Amino acid sequence: MHYRWTIAAAVLAGICGCGRSVVSDPAPDEKLAEAIRKAQSGDSEAEAEAETAVATVTEWGSLTGRFVFDGQPPTPAPLAITRDEPVCGRHNLVDESLVVGPDGGLANVVVFVNTRNVPVHPDYEATANDKVTFDNEHCRFEPHILALRTSQTLVVHNSDPVSHNSNMTPLGDAPINPLLSEKGAAEHQFKRSQNAPVPVTCSIHPWMKGYVFPRDNPYVAVTDDQGRFTIENLPAADLEFQVWQERPGPLVAKPEWKRGRFKFKIAPGDNDLGEIQVSPDLLN
Repeated sequence: MHYRWTIAAAVLAGICGCGRSVVSDPAPDEKLAEAIRKAQSGDSEAEAEAETAVATVTEWGSLTGRFVFDGQPPTPAPLAITRDEPVCGRHNLVDESLVVGPDGGLANVVVFVNTRNVPVHPDYEATANDKVTFDNEHCRFEPHILALRTSQTLVVHNSDPVSHNSNMTPLGDAPINPLLSEKGAAEHQFKRSQNAPVPVTCSIHPWMKGYVFPRDNPYVAVTDDQGRFTIENLPAADLEFQVWQERPGPLVAKPEWKRGRFKFKIAPGDNDLGEIQVSPDLLN
């Protein structure tokens, strides 16, 4: 069954009232339903027909914003290098649980759609089965937080001249802990979407910590070193978002964000949350 028609069927289920959905049409489109059923059977002509029909289901918009540390940017704490110091000790490694840029941008904040059965824009199908790399580089994990889809394949890689392992135990899914020699790699397929990033550690180098975040849709963003994020091609509808940061977990940056969640009506086109000030007290 093709990925896009699995998604399309989920959209249709929402239209029919069979689950929580952001689509608000009052009744199912029988022509669309029939087109999706034929496309799922592998009929190439029906796939083309269904692509046209699904494109009419909803409009799409993007969401941007910037998280800002509301105080003097802290000096990153250096990490204690206890093994392979000739290799790892030359990289000036620091604690990455709180990364604030010179202008106050708060990096590594995760923002993702928390609404179930969310329709997915057809453009995302092109990368639905990609391999996504999580690297052991300079005795740290790169990137610090990696988001991927459960349909994608995680590639855990080692770019260092020393061995690493990458230990992760996702909730309700198979744990993995590959031992990677220099230039080694291991592949893994997640079977379950997670509700928070999964910690990754290296028992050989105990200061190393990162996160992998498998989700069943592509609507996840991690803020850059300026605190900015963008989630593109969201369905234009009322959506619930979850915000997460490594230290507190759910980030309650605003009083109305209970458990770090907020609702936002996505309009077609560009949507901007503006600057979100984050109190240092939330990150201690």
